[in-house]
Order: sequence, then structure tokens, then C-alpha cells
Amino acid sequence: MRRLFWIVTFGLSLISVAAQAQSESKADLWARWKAHDDKSTATIDNSAYDAFLKKYVVVHQDGPNGVRYGDVSAADRQKLEQYIQTLEKVDIDHYNRQVQRAYWLNLYNAETIDLVLQHYPVDSIRDVGTLLHHGPWQKKVLKVEGQKLTLNDIARRILRPIWTDGLTLYGLSCGAISCPSIRQSAYTGSNVYTALYLNAEDYVDSPEGVHFDNGQLKLSKIYDWYKQDFGGDPRGVINQIRRYASPGLSAHLEVTQHIDGYDFDWALNSEANISHQQAAGTD
Repeated sequence: MRRLFWIVTFGLSLISVAAQAQSESKADLWARWKAHDDKSTATIDNSAYDAFLKKYVVVHQDGPNGVRYGDVSAADRQKLEQYIQTLEKVDIDHYNRQVQRAYWLNLYNAETIDLVLQHYPVDSIRDVGTLLHHGPWQKKVLKVEGQKLTLNDIARRILRPIWTDGLTLYGLSCGAISCPSIRQSAYTGSNVYTALYLNAEDYVDSPEGVHFDNGQLKLSKIYDWYKQDFGGDPRGVINQIRRYASPGLSAHLEVTQHIDGYDFDWALNSEANISHQQAAGTD
């Protein structure tokens, strides 16, 4: 009986994982969040979050940025939670599109960090979940303008369908080594587009995003999961990547016809994990 229970549970888990992946990859606009005021010049104070990032995010020139989760003090974690609570009270409908975009990116990333801290130490962001849901993305963890939201809602139903320039996913740091790196500064309405463009350049030119292995093109699994955001088919994905690639990589991609595989490292984007990874790479 016990064995049957685990077989059924495992089967349900596999079905859930497949459904979760399909759900997360599809952009589906939640019309309630289309409201905005492009005449507004109001801004949002992100200074507390910016200070947190500058203190605990370690920038690497030759690898993904790391978060010093284990070093976060109780006082700084409280400040992070207060920042998130402040964002939840914002009437976001009354801001312009640039400020809104920065708002949702900051809220998503700050909440992801806080969820990791709530469960730390963990080996992977997928450990912050339940038996049937690997990761925290489908749990209602936020409440904005009276509406309960999941992280998945922010990414799939707000950010990706409203801002369709192909840059949004480069700004969502999901807590894994292979996700686009968490920045050392907060997004603002005035810097969000430039910051996302720089994120795209950094990610495309990193082994986590794009690399050739014995002449074969290997991409981050992000380009498979969300291929509709990146051109829809292999050629479209390659063309989109070339926009942000360095000249040498762009030239290589121009004569490449096929994507030969996808990689993704779900290990937590902690500074300890990244430092260990880099040390192993130099051995």
C-alpha cells in the first residue's frame, strides 16, 4: 500500500511538473493590469531594495552574480520584507509604463529573494515549493491593489504580455544559477529599458545563456521554455539572440542553422554555489 502511494504520488508529481512548465511558458494577459497613466511623472522609492542589493549581491565579470543569502542579517531581511510590503500598497495603476515595468520586476525579484531567505539553506529554488509544485511560482505570496498574486502571475500574465520587446525575461532572476543574473541595483522607470538591454547582452555572452560545445550550439533552457518570446522557432531564437551578442558570437550565430541542445542549472544562485562552480572550472 505504501509503495502504491509513492507510485501514485510520483506520477502526480510528474504530471504537475509538466503542467507547471506549460503554464509558466504561456503568456496570457490579465487585462485588469493594463491600466496605466503615461502622463504621470510619479516615481517609486526603491532605495531600500537598492541598498540591500548593493550589500548582498556579488558581481562576477566571468560568471553569474551571486547572492550572499547566508550573510543577510535579521535587520536587513526585515527591511527587505518592509520594502515588499510597501510595494504591495502602491496604486500601480496610476504610474506610467516605464515605472510599472520596473515595479513588477523589482517586486518579483525581491519576493524571490525573500522566499529563499524564508527557507534558507536550500540547494535549489525548486526546493521552495510543495510536493506537487517544484518552486514557489504558483503560490499566492503577494497582494497588490487587493488582488492576490503569484510570481507566475507577474511573469506570465503581467510583464511578458504587456512588454513584448523580448527583454522581460532577462530581468527576472528566478533564483537559479542559469537564470539571468540578479542586478546589484534596483530597476527604476528611468533605467529599466537600458538595464534590461545590458542584462540581455550579459546573458547572451555568458555560458549560462549561449555557448558552443565542440561546434554545437547550446542555449539556456529559457530559450526553449519561452521560445514564443524569442522568435517562436529555432531560426527566430537565433536571430533574436544575435541582437545582443558580441561581434564574434554574432558572426558565429549567423552561419548556425540549428540549436543542438539546451542546458539549465537549477542550483541556487548563492555566492557560495557560484564561487564553488568557478573554482571547479579552474581546476
